[in-house]
Amino acid sequence: MLAERGGWVELLWAPALLFAVIARVRSTLYTRRLLSSFEVGAPVVSVGNLAAGGTGKTPMIAWLAGRLRARGLRAGIVSRGYGADGREGDRPPNDEARMLAGMLPDVPHLQDRDRVRAATQLADSGLDVILVDDGFQHRRLARGVDLVLLDALRPFGLPIPAGGGRAVEAPLPRGLMREPMSALRRASAVVLTRVDAVSEAQLVQLEQRIHQVAPGVPLVRAMHAPVGYRVASDPDRTRRPLEDLRGLEVDLFSGIGNPGAFESTASALGVRLVSHRQFPDHHAFAPGDLAGLGRDRAVLTTAKDAARLEGLPQVDAPERLLVLDVDLTVTRGEPVLDALLDALPPTQRSRERASIHEGLHG
Repeated sequence: MLAERGGWVELLWAPALLFAVIARVRSTLYTRRLLSSFEVGAPVVSVGNLAAGGTGKTPMIAWLAGRLRARGLRAGIVSRGYGADGREGDRPPNDEARMLAGMLPDVPHLQDRDRVRAATQLADSGLDVILVDDGFQHRRLARGVDLVLLDALRPFGLPIPAGGGRAVEAPLPRGLMREPMSALRRASAVVLTRVDAVSEAQLVQLEQRIHQVAPGVPLVRAMHAPVGYRVASDPDRTRRPLEDLRGLEVDLFSGIGNPGAFESTASALGVRLVSHRQFPDHHAFAPGDLAGLGRDRAVLTTAKDAARLEGLPQVDAPERLLVLDVDLTVTRGEPVLDALLDALPPTQRSRERASIHEGLHG
């Protein structure tokens, strides 16, 4: 189903068509190996989107890093870095980097427009697996596993119509699709996120649509589950129980790809929602953006937004600024992801470590 007709937005069909043609041609060139993909000396797992916007890639990266750690494998993370103009050393880390640093303090993370360069650097340091954030369209970097995340609330970037039916499918800039649905055929698995926010009937309809265009590609279901909250000014990042939020009168603020999902999550926790101050995705907060918040009641935000406030004046009463911590939970298809990770080839250094370990216990 294409976007509804009418109004000035129809003028965007011409550039959208051009964008779609360029995306198809580029993908075909890589598929036919007329454009080169580069190996970096360690297996690469990409986590990406089909459409622009937030789907939960950062929690998925954290989940994968945990599963790899449980296997005794050392992972590193590569991302472009939103708004990046150079290498990691040329600028401060962005919100995803700061958020991942809090969640995974022992996992190296490089941000670089040249992800092949960053991945090579991490592989050369002896890491066993490279996790690439938002890498589905970055085919210059060869990968062994391609995970594509679709938000069940807005699988093609734009929300599902309130009255039901299929979500709008349209290329950028008419819609939010980076590639057509057929691109899912090259995915190792499709992960539907926020599945708890839609009905089973909607999930089945979406899965049927995916099976039609990408038969044989495994489907996984996942949800983003709040696991606690913390006071932003607490240097120890002490996590507090969610039950404490029930009945609390709060204002929200967010600058993420899907603010509606954050609002729904907060409401489900039983807070008394007064207002939600929304900013564009990856918004660079400036002094004054949060003026008036925290004066009369608590303020709740996401971990990603809180990471962007470092070094800036915050709300009127910093002790009232609360951060909601959310983890990804796989609700169906976990064996699929485990099998993909188990099939990753070992690096030479990991084989050497295993040989030394066996010798010590031989």
